[in-house]
Amino acid sequence: MTFRRVHLLAALLAVLLTLSQAACGDEGDGKAGANGFAVGLLLPSRSLPRWEHSDKPLIEQRVKELCPHCTLEYANADDDVARQRAQMDSMITKGVKVLILDAADTKAVRSSVREARAAGVPVVAYDRLAEGPISGFVSFDGGEVGRLQGEALLNAMGTAKARQIVMLNGDPTSPNAAWYRQGALSVLAGKVRIGRAYDTQGWSTENAHAHMSAAIAALGPNGIDGVLSANDAMAAGAIAALKSAGVTALPPVTGQDADLDAVRRIVKGEQYMTVYKPFRTEAAAAAKLAVALGRGHDLRTIAPTTTDSPTTRNIPSVLLTPRAVTKDNIEQTLVKDHVYTIDQICGGLRTACARIGLTG
Repeated sequence: MTFRRVHLLAALLAVLLTLSQAACGDEGDGKAGANGFAVGLLLPSRSLPRWEHSDKPLIEQRVKELCPHCTLEYANADDDVARQRAQMDSMITKGVKVLILDAADTKAVRSSVREARAAGVPVVAYDRLAEGPISGFVSFDGGEVGRLQGEALLNAMGTAKARQIVMLNGDPTSPNAAWYRQGALSVLAGKVRIGRAYDTQGWSTENAHAHMSAAIAALGPNGIDGVLSANDAMAAGAIAALKSAGVTALPPVTGQDADLDAVRRIVKGEQYMTVYKPFRTEAAAAAKLAVALGRGHDLRTIAPTTTDSPTTRNIPSVLLTPRAVTKDNIEQTLVKDHVYTIDQICGGLRTACARIGLTG
């Protein structure tokens, strides 16, 4: 073989190697292979167990199923709006093709969403509707969440004469909090007396405990017939405050998210209900919208409805249906859907579980 032929073959191999490496892509810089792309996932906090334990792994799994050559860039804001905006900027710089955003503050990220749009990066709002030019929205019907909570509370209070309740609403910066509250009031208005109502910053257990303690001081430990708590973390704070005040016959307390601790409180009779939002379904829908946008597809065929935000109209949306969970249907909902096993729920609570028929 002549020197010239060897030289040409070496050059050809070098070109082929370069092309092969380009096709494989570099996950570290936010890019993916020739048939894939990078999806950015931004979640708001670690204060609720669901974000890290359910949403993140489920979204990652479904993105990979829909687009095997896609990569996922992940960041958690830890309840810091400035951090989340910096995370969005970083992902856009890295070259992600689409973002899935659960906003730490739906108003504060408006300019970042605009910057993403200007950079050609569509944004799917996840679980709560961020402001700005959002391309798609996935969540559960918040009005139905509130209605389920209100209906359950009325059912639990029965024919109690006073039916005076305390409302522990969610974080006032979240549009979901208002959505839940409106749904609950559509059921409760005219049927209960709202003794005290509070907006709970950060949806936190500690703030809910402080609010509930104030309500007990104002209304008396026996002057509360029910507690409309917007989520399970806040329900934990409310129940702890009631116990600290010496209340032994706890009033019915609602919740949301089907946290394991909340399900165990339901088994023990401390919390009346929670709202189960199948995170697998929500994560799958978000992944589907993100992959479709990354491939340049129109969302109208897979997002059957539209939603308006304060800044954007007719956002293609997938609004899913939540379910109420009480002691009577834990097995038919959470166990059946493999959210928890009976051993996880009933560890140390076998007598209480047997009392409600949860024995496996």
